Amino acid sequence: MHSENIRALQSYLRTTAAKFRETERIGPFLATYTTGNDHMFLNYAIPDNGGTPTAQDVAKLTEAFRARGLTPRLEFLTEAVPEAEAVLVEGGYTLERRIPLMVCPPGQVVEQPIPAGAVLKTPVTPAELRLMIRAQNLAFGEPDPGEQVEPSPAQLSGEMISVMALTETGDCVGGGVATAILDGASEIAGIGVLDGYRQRGIAAAITEHLTREAHARGGDSVFLTPGAGQAERVYGRVGFTTAAECVHLSVVRETV
Repeated sequence: MHSENIRALQSYLRTTAAKFRETERIGPFLATYTTGNDHMFLNYAIPDNGGTPTAQDVAKLTEAFRARGLTPRLEFLTEAVPEAEAVLVEGGYTLERRIPLMVCPPGQVVEQPIPAGAVLKTPVTPAELRLMIRAQNLAFGEPDPGEQVEPSPAQLSGEMISVMALTETGDCVGGGVATAILDGASEIAGIGVLDGYRQRGIAAAITEHLTREAHARGGDSVFLTPGAGQAERVYGRVGFTTAAECVHLSVVRETV
């Protein structure tokens, strides 16, 4: 992938991370905070494209997160900020994970059969969206949110593309989303299937559905970052190929 496309995706990630979050500009970093939720995956910073942060910039960023009782954390594409990782590690940050960023341009999607006994449905009502979000949370090992979870405004409006996997009896066993199209880009995220329904092709079918819909809405740069295990292979079957590298860095909490 060309460097300008990687920088464009980094800018997209920065813009979408700031949506519905409080933000703070700290030197060459944009810190994003989720009000009322201290989960580390919902509170992180993204560096500016091409910049080289100083040790002082890193120290100020760390202090800003600690002042809020949050884990200092960053997510970014290494190719967009090639000098940042070394400076952050010197400043006390530890690599959490190094994961590929995969893309699937229009015309590259590979059809995936919907497994027998399953059906894909677009959740429309708040109740349907809650069922999907609950299945996603359980699939990722999160606590059962029950009926307390509230869909985001983007989900309720349909701006964010959502799809849920149902059994013949109507039970929701998985789901996923594609973020709203912005400057031709959309991220496929949250693909989760309950434990007893994995290895059947449901995740691949969900991914294909979301990717085609994102393309239909004008998404030329549809991308995702696979989790651990066999996810990368699953997305490869759908037509995604690795184009860049994403790193997650954080300051490990000190133990007394």
